Amino acid sequence: MTPILAAITCLLMVTLGYGGLCAASPFGDCRKCRGMGHAMKTDRKGRPKRGKDCRRCKATGKRIRVGRWLYNRWARIYRSGTNTP
Repeated sequence: MTPILAAITCLLMVTLGYGGLCAASPFGDCRKCRGMGHAMKTDRKGRPKRGKDCRRCKATGKRIRVGRWLYNRWARIYRSGTNTP
């Protein structure tokens, strides 16, 4: 197997794997709050306490994956282009 063919096969496997992940689980944990929905702070004694709500995920802890966002955008454009008035 040539190195180019091996690279193409590996890239295809990674792409199909990510596509399957986006289809099975379209939402992933927010990268900013790590899926908690809020920031963690510490009080004066060093004990952890709840901070402000995460603005990036609106305190849900989940965000849509990039691949799913691209698929939704493509599907919306496709639907709007094929509808007859």
